[in-house]
Amino acid sequence: MSAPDFHRVDGEAPQLVLQGDWTIATIGSVEEKLRDFVSNGGLDNVEHLAAGELGQLDTAGAFIIDRSFRTISDREPLVLNAPDRVLALLSQARAVALSCEEPDQIKDAPHGFVDMLERTGRGAEHVWKETLETLSFMGGVLVSVSRVVTQPGKMRWTALVSVMEESGLDAVPIVAFLSFFVGMVVAFIGATSLAQLGATIFVVELVGIGHLRELGGVLVAVIIAGRTNSAFTAQIGAMKMRQEIDAMQTLGLDPMDVIVAPRVIAMVLMLPVLTFIGMVSGLAGGVIVSWLALDINPTVFFNRLQDFVPMENFWIGMSKAPVFGLAIALIGCRQGLEVGGSVQSLGEHTTKSVVQSIFAIIVIDALFAIFYMELGL
Repeated sequence: MSAPDFHRVDGEAPQLVLQGDWTIATIGSVEEKLRDFVSNGGLDNVEHLAAGELGQLDTAGAFIIDRSFRTISDREPLVLNAPDRVLALLSQARAVALSCEEPDQIKDAPHGFVDMLERTGRGAEHVWKETLETLSFMGGVLVSVSRVVTQPGKMRWTALVSVMEESGLDAVPIVAFLSFFVGMVVAFIGATSLAQLGATIFVVELVGIGHLRELGGVLVAVIIAGRTNSAFTAQIGAMKMRQEIDAMQTLGLDPMDVIVAPRVIAMVLMLPVLTFIGMVSGLAGGVIVSWLALDINPTVFFNRLQDFVPMENFWIGMSKAPVFGLAIALIGCRQGLEVGGSVQSLGEHTTKSVVQSIFAIIVIDALFAIFYMELGL
């Protein structure tokens, strides 16, 4: 290894000429010299970097060089006579440095009205791009699911059954428990409000229509978004960090078929089952409150439910469940595949997965409401 060195060449376009090997084993001898050179104005007006005499370069050397130029200007220097590996290392060092500086820039950013509009526009653009990428991912998933459904030999049956158990059967207790108490809360709210009008019997319609048409499906979907969707992202993200997905591709296996398709199919199949359980549990909570607080015995409750709550409310609530399941699985798997190589990236995408899933559930439910309203249902 030759010792690193540098010198400035003045002319029409002043240059900083690099010599020797700039690696982690050698830069210790030149780092302090380069720092003093920069502080004394040695890089003033220098926008060219001559790398023709440069030997070996690693990320440590690239960082030292890039740091020196960033002290005088945000512009990257024009690198002369450099091979592609040198250019790649310098660009990588600049990208990493800018990403590390981003939190400070956000902290010091102005907070005026124009800046608020700028951040709003940037956020809207980000939402639009995320929507397009999710729709694109959905297309790939539908192709993969169609392939494994039409060719059962490609289906990972063990993975499918395992995911159905983890995301479906294991979620039954928490779904039933929370739906039961939400049904009680709705009945209590109805009892308090309707008692003032002398119409407590209408609690039956309130609980029935509310849980069968809206609350049952939405509540279950939100629970699964927080419980199972985050697990999908964490599982796939961990596989991505351990390079297991790269190993699958090396073996000729398509991650969409092996990882994503079983999860999507499992969620589409299991969410209607969980929604039905949530509906029944919510009605049970309403029955308990009506019986104990309003003296409406279960026989009267279910007779009125059958007479005054149309069955179409049940089917409307159930029709949303497969769509909710598809959206939850798509977002969870996509965010898992987007995870980088750090634990911080895993945490960020897990959080993003849950937030996007809940947002998608609310939007889809609103679209269903508009659709059925136009149909007069």
